[in-house]
Order: sequence, then structure tokens, then C-alpha cells
Amino acid sequence: MMPRTCLVVDDSRVVRKVARRILEGKGFTVVEAADGQIALNTCRAQLPDCVLLDWNMPVMDGLTFLKALRREFGPDHPLVVFCTTENDMDHIERAITSGAQEYIMKPFDEEILTGKFEQVGLL
Repeated sequence: MMPRTCLVVDDSRVVRKVARRILEGKGFTVVEAADGQIALNTCRAQLPDCVLLDWNMPVMDGLTFLKALRREFGPDHPLVVFCTTENDMDHIERAITSGAQEYIMKPFDEEILTGKFEQVGLL
């Protein structure tokens, strides 16, 4: 079976590095993007199996990216897990109604991240 690919989209290099370490440890091939525009270009070149997505980023934020992704590639693929400090119900509802499958809070650890990935069927 081909290794699954995960696009980690976050303007923090530290967050991308932590996510990469966890996901590569679970057998994922990880691609990184520092903002939504880079992420969208990356998806156009090679669609990943899933996206771990930050909300607040320069150039194009996570919600704008998610809406563009769903317009171009449809509602179900790739799976999107929002990962953000925005934890009020309004943000969570907007993320889910815009097409995210799951939502995790920062800071996250391996247990939280792999738990959510299991819930959406990626692990």
C-alpha cells in the first residue's frame, strides 16, 4: 500500500515540525506549506490524502483555503483536520460547515493528533 500523504499547513515552522515528526512516525509522507496559497498550489500539483490545517496565517487563511479546496476538489477529499487556537463554537461550526472533517486545538500532542486521525479513518 502506498504511504498516505498529509499536507501540513501552518505559518509556524515549529508546529509543522512537530506535526511532521508525529505523522512520519505513523507512516505518512508529509508535505509542508506556510500559508493557504502555497497549500492550494501544492494540492493542484499533487492532491494529498489529508490536510492538517491552521486557521490564522498570512496571505491566505485556513478557512479561505478550505473553501477554495472544496470548490475545486469536492466535499470529501482530501480529509481536512483543522488545527488551531481558535476554540469557540463559532469557529468550529464555520470550519465544519466549510468542509473540515475534524477539529483539534493547539497545542496538540501525539495522542490528540493520532486520535483525531483515527476518528476520520486515516489511521
